[in-house]
Amino acid sequence: MYNVLLVDDEKIITEGMSKVIDWNSIGTNLIGTAWNGIEAFKIIEQQHPDIVISDIKMPGMNGLELVEKVSGRFPDIKFILLSGFSEFDFAKQAMGFGVKHYLLKPCNENTIMDAVSEICLELKQKQERERFVQTIKGTLETVLPFAKEQLLKEMITNQYDNIELKHYQNLFEKDVLSENVRVVLFQLEGDFQFEHIFAIKNIAEHIFDSYTLSCTVWETVLFLIGNDFNSTKLQEQIERIKKTFYQYYQIDTTVAISEEGNIITANKLYKQALDCLAYRFYLGEGCVITKSDIGYQSEPSEGVFFYDDQQFVRLVKSGSWYAVNDEIGSFFRQLTDLRLDIDTTKSYVIQLFNSMVRLCEPEEMSRYLKELPVLLEMDTIHNMKVLFESVARRITNNYYQQTKNKHSAIINKVIEIIEKQIGNQNLSLHWVANEMLYMNADYLGKLFKKETGEKFSNYLTRLRIETAIKLIEGETDVKVFEIAEKIGFGENPQYFSQVFKKHTGYTPSEYKRESVQGLS
Repeated sequence: MYNVLLVDDEKIITEGMSKVIDWNSIGTNLIGTAWNGIEAFKIIEQQHPDIVISDIKMPGMNGLELVEKVSGRFPDIKFILLSGFSEFDFAKQAMGFGVKHYLLKPCNENTIMDAVSEICLELKQKQERERFVQTIKGTLETVLPFAKEQLLKEMITNQYDNIELKHYQNLFEKDVLSENVRVVLFQLEGDFQFEHIFAIKNIAEHIFDSYTLSCTVWETVLFLIGNDFNSTKLQEQIERIKKTFYQYYQIDTTVAISEEGNIITANKLYKQALDCLAYRFYLGEGCVITKSDIGYQSEPSEGVFFYDDQQFVRLVKSGSWYAVNDEIGSFFRQLTDLRLDIDTTKSYVIQLFNSMVRLCEPEEMSRYLKELPVLLEMDTIHNMKVLFESVARRITNNYYQQTKNKHSAIINKVIEIIEKQIGNQNLSLHWVANEMLYMNADYLGKLFKKETGEKFSNYLTRLRIETAIKLIEGETDVKVFEIAEKIGFGENPQYFSQVFKKHTGYTPSEYKRESVQGLS
């Protein structure tokens, strides 16, 4: 039974909940009520309830202040907060102290009972996890006899013959020599302690229906599984072991399974399982690997994998991360599909990495080259790809910024030319590209629109009309043909008037009259 304390400054609410809710039916015991946070904290210090149901708005010490104070002293106590205020700030503050249940008044007894039941379930699961972990620790103190452990380690590191093994048959009280077995290797991933190795060993010993021997070898756990296991059953039990271990320790496990063979060949089976385990480099962490998964590649021939490093370098220099990212994906997919010797695969990655970082300035290149040892030590191709992508993105983005700045400088030059040459009736995109900048006109036009958002011709016409308006407004006696000549329409004032009207709705003469009338 879990003890519950009610806290509310409204007597009718505490009395109502005390009487209406059937506390025993949900596995709880109501130990008392309090009128405010100060009184509640005294009761909590004395009786240590498991669950506190409290109003938020109370005199003296409100519900949030009570949660904050209790969480510092008694972090295991769970809270359900009640409030007539629906503002999110209250819920947000409550969640900051680990409160998961925030109920708005008025709430009926079913809502409260559901919340209490959910907390009771959480407390029960926590107790079960703690008991399980304590059981594991207790079991670790009484591990399998040293003789069995030592025998298995010797079997997998040395070649034994029948005469040597017969010595152990009486010890095991079974005919180990006639058994066919598989080697199953468990390897923990990420950061783990030595005790975790014994924990997964203990879990596996409980879940496997039967096994011949087990031991720890360096940072792996090894099992000899008898031939009474079919492949489907073995896979199911391995998945249960992985799932159970992860549930309690949040650590993933990679498993390698050898083919079946006589126990005398345990050394060979162990090496086969190690080969399978090595292929987690391609298949990723947390998987179950058998001989069929790796296919045992033959020795790679010279030039088995062709890749154009310079093509990749050109993509990086283009500054297009989307193109670079796609190319990286293709490169690593090809390596993964080929399943070459792992050292050979790493050499291809290192070669491309070096080609890429040589694009950088000396100081930056030196910094990236320090990543090489990290890249070499990575134990999966996925992790190598993640680091490779990170460096490639930074280098590609640097080139993008350089290209962007270069483009911006060109367009600024184009705008400067337009402003200076606005009276030149030959002024055009092709004229600027061919006569002033010596560039491809189509490329310059696309670049201009990308940077300014306007076509070159639209930009030029708009600027000419704006200049014409300034001339009309600034010089009352200016003639239309003079304006046309000054802004690049040459000796064609009629065309200038048509363009001006299209943009302003007035001819130059009409605009001039409207401007003069406006001033008067």
